[in-house]
Amino acid sequence: MVYFNSDYMVGAHPEVLARLIETNAAHTVGYGDDEYTARARELILRRCEIPSGNVFFMVGGTQTNAVVIDRLTDRNDGVIAAETAHIAVHEAGAIELTGHKVLTLPDPEGKLRADAIDRYMSTFYSDETNPHMVRPAIVYLSFPTELGLLYSKQELEDIYNVCRRWNMLLYIDGARMAYGLASPANDLELSDIARLCDAFYIGGTKCGALFGEAVVTRRPELFNRFISLMKMHGALLAKGRLLGVQFETLFESDLYERIGRHAVDMALKLREIFTARGYRAVYDSPTNQQFFQLPNDVVERLKAGASFELWGAPGPSASTVRFVTDWATTSATLDTLATLLQPLSH
Repeated sequence: MVYFNSDYMVGAHPEVLARLIETNAAHTVGYGDDEYTARARELILRRCEIPSGNVFFMVGGTQTNAVVIDRLTDRNDGVIAAETAHIAVHEAGAIELTGHKVLTLPDPEGKLRADAIDRYMSTFYSDETNPHMVRPAIVYLSFPTELGLLYSKQELEDIYNVCRRWNMLLYIDGARMAYGLASPANDLELSDIARLCDAFYIGGTKCGALFGEAVVTRRPELFNRFISLMKMHGALLAKGRLLGVQFETLFESDLYERIGRHAVDMALKLREIFTARGYRAVYDSPTNQQFFQLPNDVVERLKAGASFELWGAPGPSASTVRFVTDWATTSATLDTLATLLQPLSH
């Protein structure tokens, strides 16, 4: 059986795991006030070119989104997101649980558009009853998107300019950021992302860490008493150095970049395997998530040797499926998939 369900199907990258074992017996203070976490913070800020910024470490993506959005918004504020956004679909109402409504906009190919946000805000403020409505205070987007697509530097600049025009903040979910940065279609550096938003997070859970996400901001004033809020949300890890050790390992060399490049390379080869057999890619994804339209009989027979996800409800005769690669995907894994697909295409 070969597995393509998601990019957290295996444990930590061997280099990360080796460092965790190496530091296992070290005695440090808790809650991230240790030398490993301090070093990880320093490395990330240097890579982002924001020496006066700050970094906070949490365990998982849903937890991170809920706590950050809760900090960056007032109690009666909402967050603009694409209809396909993770916070709108696959986080079980975590944002609404903290009192913040997710305000969704139509999203061609899973991406928010600057002009659509601008029109939404213009309509909102031209409505004289807006004091009775949920105020949009923050824009949420993912890089890459839920459909594996990317924002260009120009698109991100345009969105950020709209946010500033309407006095909103921009927050970027970077659960799969390594794969976006490594894509041959990408024109953004990590420093560009840091400059063109108010806060974002660098995903570790899906990008080589055992677990962990790093919240980054060039505007520390927005995160007043954030450690206290993390604690209130149950998001402050007592053994915080476990997060620090992992991100220190990912960023002290080019490991984060290597993980991203490898997974994207495997994903593009995987797409070639499908398209060479006549199967259609649903989205032109240049990252580690690939989506295909497959006949239902092919889906069922392929399940005998490969594990993957249906993307949405099955169709009457064909369904959309998702295949995801990561640091552990090998050429041998793809060869096995190709062998499984060979008889299915005839």
